[in-house]
Amino acid sequence: MTWTIRAEPITSPDAAEALLTYTTEMASRYYGRPATDREIDSAVAEHPDDDLVPPRGRFLLARADEDGTVAGCIAVVLAAEHTAEIRRFWVAPPIRRGGLGALLVAAAESAALGMGARTVRLDTRRDLTEARRLYARLGYEEIEPFNDSPYADHWFGKPLRRKLGHIPEQAASPE
Repeated sequence: MTWTIRAEPITSPDAAEALLTYTTEMASRYYGRPATDREIDSAVAEHPDDDLVPPRGRFLLARADEDGTVAGCIAVVLAAEHTAEIRRFWVAPPIRRGGLGALLVAAAESAALGMGARTVRLDTRRDLTEARRLYARLGYEEIEPFNDSPYADHWFGKPLRRKLGHIPEQAASPE
């Protein structure tokens, strides 16, 4: 399967739906049960996405080339002059373990480079073991905590390098 990964306005219906799906899954995993509407609304209010807009932020959606179905998302924000932060990383459950996650992270890194970042960082929870394995496989290393989020148990960082011939936000295939 091939994918197209592109920046999309955070206010678009598809972006809003992807963020709601992401938030619902993260809250449900956190609570160890289906999250209630109230808990999801609280999570959305607690973590607004106002900074996921150019010039300091991007929200990327992955769509299946054959039908345009949204299969994943990732956000990147310039947190400091040369440091970007990855957030809101999600891949639809039926698509996981097929390579889309690595493609989304690469697209976020490319967007970060385009915003002037030299390093990228992220945080994650202990229960998101598959994400931690992916980050390690992609060259991320554990770093000192850079925030005091009650939802962060692990912090990762990676230096960014420009890749010759790489064109950001293009069609991609996990092969």
